[in-house]
Amino acid sequence: MKKFEYFDVTADIGFYAFGNNLNEAFENAGLAIFNIISNTDKIDANKTIEFEITSEDKVSLLYDYLEELLFYHEIEFMLFSEFEVQIDEIDNNYHLKAIICGEDINWDKHDRDCEIKAITFHQMEVNVGDVVELKAIVDL
Repeated sequence: MKKFEYFDVTADIGFYAFGNNLNEAFENAGLAIFNIISNTDKIDANKTIEFEITSEDKVSLLYDYLEELLFYHEIEFMLFSEFEVQIDEIDNNYHLKAIICGEDINWDKHDRDCEIKAITFHQMEVNVGDVVELKAIVDL
């Protein structure tokens, strides 16, 4: 199964992320947004950041997760290439624990592709079936 694919949106870029379960799909969504920024094959996973978020539904959880990834990218000046996600439903909310691994940005080493300005809520979807499919659009 492919991890993600992109689709065209005027002035933005959208992606679908896939997984055998919700955790894997969210991990692949992280990989998809960092492949927009740079080639993740060239990002070493030598620094780790952990975070937790809670949201009221799966779509809000996806938005909050992607926002958190972008936040750490901008604040820590890092690129990420490995994502470990654990999602649990607790008291009618969704709780996500994430471990993300990457390295400090070095534009002499890393490809500079597109800058992501923001995650958009527009057309965001979480479809859970035999395969989990996530849909998101980022503002470039």
